Amino acid sequence: MHISEMFRLVRGTQHILDVLDVLHRDHLALRIHDGAFSAMDLTARHPRTGELLSTVKFMVQTLAAAGELQRDLQRELTYDGLRAPEAKGSKGGRRPAIPTAKTDTVRTAYLDGRSIAALAREHDVSRGAIRTAVVDLMPEHTAADREEAPAQNCQ
Repeated sequence: MHISEMFRLVRGTQHILDVLDVLHRDHLALRIHDGAFSAMDLTARHPRTGELLSTVKFMVQTLAAAGELQRDLQRELTYDGLRAPEAKGSKGGRRPAIPTAKTDTVRTAYLDGRSIAALAREHDVSRGAIRTAVVDLMPEHTAADREEAPAQNCQ
């Protein structure tokens, strides 16, 4: 079996050891092309017991723990980075292509029958940006709203 790096196949220390046991049981070889495990022979077993060599097991556990730490730190930093704009009162994410001040103009023009393509050319934005501004006014959106609305009795 060929993989680019060990963490593409497994997620934690025990998972790595379980995978190595399955590979040994099924007589499969594992070749890791990049990363910390690429230089190691992960198939080295004790000649009498058939168990994973203690040095291999130690290296796998150490490198796996370092990999888990790296993933956890990255997750924490990502979370902190996403929460920083909220603390300052901003929403974060990409700004809309159509400024809030022009959104009402675009929506009114769309309701008056202007095409999405014409509005996109006029405001120098993509058709997707126009669709985002008028999504709740589009026929397929309003039809879905009508289907979800409870039927009223007309007597």
